[in-house]
Amino acid sequence: MDELDRNLIAALRKNARKTLSELAAELKTSRTTARARMERLVARGDIVDFTVRLREDVAQAPVRGLMMLGIEGRGTHKVLHQLLGQNSVREVHSTNGKWDLIVEINADSLEAFDRVLSDIRRIEGVQTSETNLLLTTRSMRSQQVV
Repeated sequence: MDELDRNLIAALRKNARKTLSELAAELKTSRTTARARMERLVARGDIVDFTVRLREDVAQAPVRGLMMLGIEGRGTHKVLHQLLGQNSVREVHSTNGKWDLIVEINADSLEAFDRVLSDIRRIEGVQTSETNLLLTTRSMRSQQVV
């Protein structure tokens, strides 16, 4: 991947709806070159897909956090199933190391966030937890402070 490829990807991260002509002008290259580069990046698997983000995807809950969970025995699948049924749980990530799961949580207030934490800690199989509030998020997609 060369500098033109990296610049093309950066431009697409900012706005994947730009036309090939707009991308080519921004990158100071021909439309044909921009199209060929994009097609090659897709064919090689460097660009996996193009997505749509809805307003609800970027609207931030006032209180957000990550909760790391240690699961007792082989109960991860049962815990995961219960976590995914909770409205305040945005995503659940399996991981390695000290923690078994990392849970992304959104809430409208600190009190609501505390209730979610309490509910999760009561799930059978959750042995230990640690929680961190998210204060500021910087996104590679938009390269703006969110």
